[in-house]
Formats: sequence, structure tokens, C-alpha cells
Amino acid sequence: MIFRLIICFILPISVFAQNTYSIAILKYNGGGDWYANPTALPNLIKFTNQNIGTNIKISPEIVDVGSIDIFNYPFLHMTGHGNVIFSNDEANNLRNYLFAGGFLHVDDNYGMDEFFRREIKKVFPDKELIKISPDHKIFNQTYYFSNGLPKIHIHDAKPAEAFGIFDNGRLLCLYTYESDLSDGWEDPEVHNDSFETRQKALKMGSNIIEYIFKGLD
Repeated sequence: MIFRLIICFILPISVFAQNTYSIAILKYNGGGDWYANPTALPNLIKFTNQNIGTNIKISPEIVDVGSIDIFNYPFLHMTGHGNVIFSNDEANNLRNYLFAGGFLHVDDNYGMDEFFRREIKKVFPDKELIKISPDHKIFNQTYYFSNGLPKIHIHDAKPAEAFGIFDNGRLLCLYTYESDLSDGWEDPEVHNDSFETRQKALKMGSNIIEYIFKGLD
């Protein structure tokens, strides 16, 4: 399964589009709402399939952080508003997945920041979340974001920031903070976002997908 996962990452978009793949929502313990924004990922998948040539199954899977099944998916998405708890076995499983070529996108839906930062240290006790500058390739794919991560919703009026966990230059985990990026992927009536706001969010999400599946670092 690990071999299959790594192959997903080195395929260019043109080849990737010839195959059908699944991506997954990460289910975690602790009481936080891992299931938040149910329309977000399906809408992002539709957008990327239509605009950058991916061929991802429209309905994302749900996978437990401690399950070996995470190795079946090249991309995991994690979100929520509250508490997150990784057991030692779950942290080890997630670490092995990420070192094997997997990728985790964590989108703070406002309220999970302190908990995620605590738990990611179980996964990578010797690594730090590093702020990602606007000149990083993830902001310069099909869509260009000169100022880096876009601000989708305003809560504390803090700037949107992107952080990453890196290993030998490869981005293993992207943490999007104070952006509410996945809120902008949801159906229009959920948050009553403007078309322009939703497009901005979907384009940034598309860049994340494109960056990962093109194997850039």
C-alpha cells in the first residue's frame, strides 16, 4: 500500500487524470467535530476535476487516524472547531503515513488551534510548524496568490497564515490557520459567501491538490 501511495505523488496531473483516486477526511478522537463542513471536500473535488484535470472520486472517504487504511489515500483532510486527541498508536500511524509519502491538510475551522498544535507534537516531537511564505510553490500553481493564504472568514481579525511540517524539504503537513479555507468550499447557502470569496477558497484548495499530486516540493 505504501508503494501505491508514493506513486500517486510522483504522477503529473496529465497522467493522474487518467486514473480515478480517492481522498479522505481524517476522523479523530477528543470530541472535536471532525465531520464539520460536510459539503466542503466534495465541492473542492468537483472544482479540481473540472479545472485542473484531476479525476478524483466525488465522495471522499472517511478514515480513522489510527487505521492502516490511511495508506490508501494520498491526501487526508482534517478540520474541526474543538478538541483533538491522538493516542500514541494513532500518532505513530500518522507519522508513518506522512513519512511514506502521504500528505495531511489541516484547516482550523476556528477553535482547534491549541489542540492541533499540542497533538501534532506527538506525531513529530522533533519538528516544528514553520510559517510558509507567499513565495512558496503551493501559492503558485494554476492559480497565483501573491499574498499567500487568502482570508475567507474573519473571526479575530488575525491574518491568515499557512504553516508546514517539512522533512528534507518535502511538505508533509499543511496547516491553514485563521483562514477558514474549507468554509469557503461549502455550498453557497451554508455561509452566504460571495461568489468571489468561494472562488478564492476553491482556487487555493485546488492549488493544494495540484501541488501534492504533481509531487512538487
